[in-house]
Amino acid sequence: MTRNPRRQINGVILLDKPIGWTSNAALQAVKRLYQAAKAGHTGSLDPLASGLLPICLGEATKMSGFLLNADKSYQFTCRLGITTAT
Repeated sequence: MTRNPRRQINGVILLDKPIGWTSNAALQAVKRLYQAAKAGHTGSLDPLASGLLPICLGEATKMSGFLLNADKSYQFTCRLGITTAT
């Protein structure tokens, strides 16, 4: 079985991570889609949350530490008065 060659691709992709995916699953899907040799994300979003997940490819992974330590803000919507099993 021959492996697909990995591409040396550099940059940051701003992914709107869907609900139900882990941050790592999103990272692996992008890495596979672009056949990137190197990739990393800049923090984790809960699988029950959707939102912007910056994914660094190639040389851009060197700046992921700066993005991890950057100021962030979050917006959310909640419904009161609902009971769930979780």
